[in-house]
Amino acid sequence: MTGGTGGPTRGRAPGDAQPRVRSGDSDPNAERDAAACPPGNDTVDPVEAAALWASSGLAWLTGTPDGTPEFSRAPVLTRALEVGRRITTTTGVAIDVPNLLAGRAALLGLRRRGDMSAGGATALSAALEGWCALTLSRAVDVETVPALLESDAVESDPWPAIREWAARRPAEEITERARLLGLPAATLGETVPAAPRIRRAGQRGPAREVAGCLVVDLTSMWAGPLCGRLLAEAGATVVKVESPRRPDGTRGGDPAFFDWMNGGKLCWAADLDADADSLRALLTVADIVLEGSRPAALERRGLGPHDIPARPGRVWLRITGHGADGPAADHVAFGDDAAVSGGLVGGAPRRPVFCGDAIADPLTGLEAAAAVLDSLGRGGGELVELSMAAVAATYAALPRAPRDSTFPALAPTRPTDIGPRAGAVGADTDIVRRLVADRLAAC
Repeated sequence: MTGGTGGPTRGRAPGDAQPRVRSGDSDPNAERDAAACPPGNDTVDPVEAAALWASSGLAWLTGTPDGTPEFSRAPVLTRALEVGRRITTTTGVAIDVPNLLAGRAALLGLRRRGDMSAGGATALSAALEGWCALTLSRAVDVETVPALLESDAVESDPWPAIREWAARRPAEEITERARLLGLPAATLGETVPAAPRIRRAGQRGPAREVAGCLVVDLTSMWAGPLCGRLLAEAGATVVKVESPRRPDGTRGGDPAFFDWMNGGKLCWAADLDADADSLRALLTVADIVLEGSRPAALERRGLGPHDIPARPGRVWLRITGHGADGPAADHVAFGDDAAVSGGLVGGAPRRPVFCGDAIADPLTGLEAAAAVLDSLGRGGGELVELSMAAVAATYAALPRAPRDSTFPALAPTRPTDIGPRAGAVGADTDIVRRLVADRLAAC
């Protein structure tokens, strides 16, 4: 059993969350008001920004593998630190923002690879007009490549064939075809910056803190689970809901990363169809709901934010890849291709390179946690929607810094706050059922 029914599970004492520059050689290993989500500080000292970028591990992860580290996106970290400080001010919990952005790369031993993502699943390809990104992280993605290329067979390494095919077509045509086949794809810079979209979804309550709230975490992978982790650190009880047939995909990866994102949460198993009534009861007593699937997946089962009776002040946070409405709602996205969609890349216009490691994921998780806290401060009763591509575009719109720096680019450091082991799928189902029954009885 992991987790509990209240109180921070990994809370740290408030303090200075900014990284300190280390010396030595690099290691070879309704629309939301824009003022509520302030832009980056355009007057930041560029030397300080470069020093922070160098020490964080993000410079190490950005650039060509045979070239020097890239510093042009240093303002990204500056803004992310601002968001982290806002969360700390609200909750009293210090956040190691640089480690949130680069810690996974340290756990997995990743480094910069230029036009190939640090994790190796996404590639940037030069098109006849523009650039595009394609992600092949799932077995079904690889199996779809012959259909994409209209070829009978593809070599075990599909990227040379994909790049040759892409070079003869406009980027938008490539992206459209890939998405029709269900592949995660993006055209470089296709998404514009956008603040979280906020709509009424229930009765407002009094402004409140997150400590003591019940959070239902329906998300998987990185962005949503990170948001849930930050809320848990601030004192919320977080219930991680997974399908017993299709659990969170990161369970099959590095256990330390899964524990880092999910340790301290209560683990509950529920099938959206077979266990719909139990899930509806859990959502009914929730103070905060984190949703990361395609919106239709819940809504067609009557489990959406407008279907479930809400406690006063409930906040429903929806994270999507490319938006919640229209065709974009069905577009699959992962952190690296979402970053490309938002234009958050390094390098020169004729040779873009990936920025960090799937950077749209942790940036969205950080922004999502801040958005939940903002909504609670307004009294909740809201549906808050963020898209990873729009978050990436917001950070990409920050002024660029010089590409080169004299600061040594240090390798990312392993997270030191991984915390308790995450429970198995459904390990805390009985505890969650009792929690729901107690809350329903108190209504």
